[in-house]
Amino acid sequence: MGIKAALPRYELYFYNTVVYLGLLWAASWIFDVSSSNANRKTFKSSVTPGWYYFGRRMDTADFEWVMWFSTFRDHILFALSGHVIFAKICSMLAPQHRSLMYLCYGTLAVLVTMGWTYTTLILSHCVLLYSISLVKLRWLCFLAGLTTLSTFKMEPFISWQAGFVAGDFELRSVLFYGGCGFTIMRCMSFALENCEKKEGNYSILELLKYNFYLPFFYFGPIMTFDKFYAQANKADLTRQEGAIWNISLQGLIHLGAILTVDILFHFLYILSIPTDMKLLKHMSDWAVVGLAYCNLVYDWVKAAVMFGVINTVSRLDHLDPPQPPKCITMLYVFSETHFDRGINDWLCKYVYNYLGGKHDTVWDETIATLCTFGITVLWLGPCQVVFIWAFFNCFGLNFELWTAKFVCMEPFASLEMAMSPAMSRMIRALFNISLSLSLSLSLSLLFSSLLFSSLLFSSLLFSSLLFSSLLFSSLLFSSLLFSSLLFSSLLFSSLLLSS
Repeated sequence: MGIKAALPRYELYFYNTVVYLGLLWAASWIFDVSSSNANRKTFKSSVTPGWYYFGRRMDTADFEWVMWFSTFRDHILFALSGHVIFAKICSMLAPQHRSLMYLCYGTLAVLVTMGWTYTTLILSHCVLLYSISLVKLRWLCFLAGLTTLSTFKMEPFISWQAGFVAGDFELRSVLFYGGCGFTIMRCMSFALENCEKKEGNYSILELLKYNFYLPFFYFGPIMTFDKFYAQANKADLTRQEGAIWNISLQGLIHLGAILTVDILFHFLYILSIPTDMKLLKHMSDWAVVGLAYCNLVYDWVKAAVMFGVINTVSRLDHLDPPQPPKCITMLYVFSETHFDRGINDWLCKYVYNYLGGKHDTVWDETIATLCTFGITVLWLGPCQVVFIWAFFNCFGLNFELWTAKFVCMEPFASLEMAMSPAMSRMIRALFNISLSLSLSLSLSLLFSSLLFSSLLFSSLLFSSLLFSSLLFSSLLFSSLLFSSLLFSSLLFSSLLLSS
């Protein structure tokens, strides 16, 4: 979009220096609050004894992180190591049957972990959606898939299906919903690809191979069926030079990220502090904003590590999985905001691009975004916070698209062509400040509570964060006002033309 040019190195160094100094300043405030409130009553359940040689307590508010990398670390490593070993043996002896080995090992691992009743439940969903895919009607596959997915989001279907899981271990609910949710999305991908197959149908065995691939089964990411089918059945298993070194390096980076997060949890209680509103109200604006940023970075690191470890294993299996999420610091537009690129690819292929076409008309774009975020809400679980997040993201995505098309018209296009590339980029960056701010608030709403997000909003816009607060406030107000008028006028003109 428009003119793109790299800024001078010294200018980029200056911006990075300002950003990192601001983060260090905010981190110092959070460190002081964490140190002085480690024994606070509200932190008793979440701030627990940590590594004794640090002499500090540890923030354990995120039970998923604690379960994955503490309690169930050995079990996860054992299961993935077994998969890698058997996959390597099969690739050496019978590479043409390696996808069948993935199915056998994955089914056995799910059976041992969750029990035969849970495995039967998963198989029943696979058989149901496979049977519907034989009709080769896209709308029927979508209807069946979304209806099945909704049974894991509403009562009494949730309790009834959860009763099929044996055992009461701590990660039971996470594995249950993760396995079931990703299974439905994979089955829908299979069904939609089967609808596109012109001659014959894919066999149910291909669906089971696709669904029970263990590294993707519980936690994703989702690779669409067409990509998995082509890569898992590829006969040529040769690697490019240096591929193993790159895979090993990625594994070491993920290990380093896990250790770094564990260390920082002993000094910055970024997960426990947002749960105490009384404490938050006594914190400085810098500390609140820094706390929100640290939470966003942590959620990005959490997703990057989880998907990164899984992707490392899948690359050893000669697959090319979806990339980890983009760093939160590099995000400034809604169109690139996705913490799960697998789900994003799935939605873009089967919903957004399919309904939106070339994204040239207001009506098609509105329908495409509404349906896309409607499925996203169902996937995340309908609730107040998710609805608000989806509304602002849907609005922001449309605002970006139509504003981009608007500024490409005359006389704006000629004015931009007359500028230098660097000046064009600076002006675009200035107008993107409000978008970046609204994007940060939207993400904070998704990963934090509504009360904390409202406090963050007031800290950014209505308090003492120097001149930037006034600048952000004015730009945000003007951009929202302009986008509302633009969107309304375009929608009105489209309705007139269609009538």
